[in-house]
Amino acid sequence: MLDWGRALLRPALGPAVDRLPGPMRHITGYHLGWWDADGSPAEAGGGKAMRPTLVLLAGEAAGGEAGEALPAAVAVELVHNFSLLHDDVMDGDATRRHRPTAWSAFGVSQAILAGDAVLTLAFDVLASSGHPLAREGVSALSATVQELLNGQSSDVEFEGRAEVELAECLRMASGKTGALIACACALGGIFGGGTGAQVEHLRAFGDRLGLAFQLADDLLGIWGDPVVTGKPVYSDLANRKKSLPVVAALTSGTVAGRELAALYRRDAPLSDDDLTRAAGLIEEAGGRAWSQSTADGLLEEALIRLNAAGLAPRPVADLTTLAGLMTRRVV
Repeated sequence: MLDWGRALLRPALGPAVDRLPGPMRHITGYHLGWWDADGSPAEAGGGKAMRPTLVLLAGEAAGGEAGEALPAAVAVELVHNFSLLHDDVMDGDATRRHRPTAWSAFGVSQAILAGDAVLTLAFDVLASSGHPLAREGVSALSATVQELLNGQSSDVEFEGRAEVELAECLRMASGKTGALIACACALGGIFGGGTGAQVEHLRAFGDRLGLAFQLADDLLGIWGDPVVTGKPVYSDLANRKKSLPVVAALTSGTVAGRELAALYRRDAPLSDDDLTRAAGLIEEAGGRAWSQSTADGLLEEALIRLNAAGLAPRPVADLTTLAGLMTRRVV
């Protein structure tokens, strides 16, 4: 499915990126893995394309052809990569997908400007698509970007706070990650000609799937294999990120949670031994088990909404499989 999604996306994404000014196009193409920093062709891999594949499958599920939803898929992928370009700067991450991040290769200012250019391009792709519901799509995507930015703002704020409640951390993740995945599914439904009720079911499916995906991603950020994640081991812990497993542990009221809080309050950088200990404390405090259990429950809720929408069976089956892939579960 992801191969199918990428095969449809790439021929449309390339011409869109070509519309960017020269320096912004160069940085964006590097970020997407299409060429090296010097412009030499490369096959570095531009991500799994899960979000645009959700758009395309949702469009088919709503009764349309995948091609009808392609502008929405391109726009969603562009917004996602805008967020990655800026996230890498804010988090100080030096590597992504096993090579230097855009800011590491071209500088902070240039990476920020490239992200801005990519975001603007996303709206232009939707607005110029010629689809009769393009205006509705632009409005939906605009509201989603505001949610995404609000979630990202909260994420940054949490890093400077000693205490964060689990409920507000869930709200942050819902905006930072869930909003765009929900929008991807809704845009597919809109561009595929779905009814209002079907679009709302698809949006709710994506909303719950997005939060489950963030939980699974947070687990990978602590216990994932760097060969798979493309980031250094324990990178989230080294950055003192208040990810969902961490906040679940910090608010657990356990001895392990209190010891973890003491580690997070240290002024000095955490050593390798500290990071290993922090990961163990999160597990001891129940953060890992809570995150997995919550992700499983959200996935179940997502599939209930998907199956209640009265959509085409084959794309629904594909969406179900993709949801399992995104949450590291077989469904």
